[in-house]
Amino acid sequence: MDIVKEVIFGFTVALTPTNLLYCFFGVLIGTLIGVLPGVGPAAALSLLLPVTFYVPPVSTIILLAGITYGAMYGGSTTSILVNIPGEAASVVTCLDGYQMARKGRAGPALGISAFGSFIAGTITIFMLILLAPTLASMALKFGPPEYFSLMVLGLSIMVYLAKGSIINALIMVCFGLVLGTIGLDQMTGMPRFTYGINTLMDGVGLVQVVIGLFGVSEVLINVERKFKQEVFETRVKGLFPNREDWKKSIGPIGRGSLIGFFLGVVPGMSVVIPTFVSYIIEKKLSKYPEKFGTGVIEGVAGPEAANNAASTGTLVPMLSLGIPTGASTALLLGALMIHGIRPGPLLIQEAPDVFWGLIASLYVGNAMLLVLNLPLIGLWVKILKVPYHFLFSIILLLCIVGSYITNNNPYDVVIMAIFGLVGYLMKKMNYEAAPLVLSLVLGPMMETALRRSLVLSDGGFDVFFKRPISATFLIVALLILLSPLFLKKKVLKEELKSSE
Repeated sequence: MDIVKEVIFGFTVALTPTNLLYCFFGVLIGTLIGVLPGVGPAAALSLLLPVTFYVPPVSTIILLAGITYGAMYGGSTTSILVNIPGEAASVVTCLDGYQMARKGRAGPALGISAFGSFIAGTITIFMLILLAPTLASMALKFGPPEYFSLMVLGLSIMVYLAKGSIINALIMVCFGLVLGTIGLDQMTGMPRFTYGINTLMDGVGLVQVVIGLFGVSEVLINVERKFKQEVFETRVKGLFPNREDWKKSIGPIGRGSLIGFFLGVVPGMSVVIPTFVSYIIEKKLSKYPEKFGTGVIEGVAGPEAANNAASTGTLVPMLSLGIPTGASTALLLGALMIHGIRPGPLLIQEAPDVFWGLIASLYVGNAMLLVLNLPLIGLWVKILKVPYHFLFSIILLLCIVGSYITNNNPYDVVIMAIFGLVGYLMKKMNYEAAPLVLSLVLGPMMETALRRSLVLSDGGFDVFFKRPISATFLIVALLILLSPLFLKKKVLKEELKSSE
């Protein structure tokens, strides 16, 4: 009964005119970001982060969360109509969605994508309500050693699941941790690595770093590329799937919701992975697996449900443990911390309006998205035809303005430009930005937890292994980081045996 009362309280917060307006703008901007190829939710969040300094904390989290899951909705439009994923999680939707469009079934593909995302969002919101408070109550038993070990585990999982080389991801994590030490020492107040530069006294700004890494670098990369900007010319009609479509889709939507949510809870898990897992499972369970990739509706319903469910799942560790699972949740965490709110086990007690207001807004936002997406498809198609050099010029202008207005400091724009160049080079050399951002956010918290743990143990590192929970986290993190070595040896042995 207590949960029911809390949820009702959440709706009283989310349904105020101000928060409804912010929720609407969030999902609308998110959908637009998802529609535009080459602009992801992390870039959009980084651009809007400075604006939220002047917005109440509840409205801030509602706005930014709306952008995150709104982008999941919008990404399917370009996948289906243009065969270009507007958002990384919509890559799988291209396989069958575009083929459905070529067969004149763009309407049902877009319709099942919207309805599937809404159903998945509804299911996972109830799971979030049940799981987040439980995790938070368990986390109240954590001390500094457990928090340090948990953050090490989160970074280890992020490194393991990163695209490409694990060594590259480790380098990015270390780079982020080093950046996190710049500024005044949290315990002594002494400046570190500032070199007499006043701008660095408060550390390297999260806003400037993420705008550079995601916004500016994305502009540079996309200006360099030559897009083949073709929208598939088909009349989008019949957006409501028929009874046969629903019969084929309801199972994939349910399975995709569960897959997306539970994989989304795992720290470091990319939202792309649940969509591929969902697609593979649906193909395995199908009576006609050979038809996948030729335009079957199950290949759209499952992955689209999975990506929306994953975006909700990522909020569980961020809200209940204070551990972000990726770049987007790291920015959400940063936004709350800027307002003096620390996500974690005490969030429900200290800021119930933020926690329950956000949960209620997720349902309101999903309903808004369902209403918005179907009628606005024609508008999104027209936006897709706007030349890219116009879009990217506007994005670059927003990057400069966003970096400057945080502190009204022109040197912040210089920092943004430096990290824009760094982000561009990282993309060229296949280094991911997400581990860097995650470690930059977690770095100061990790350092504080480490130093407090050492104070408790009089400088002894054995405190991390004497406490069972902390020791378990560290052992699991070590096994995760070492597992590629054993897997490579196994593969090498198999190759040697096959060659004999």
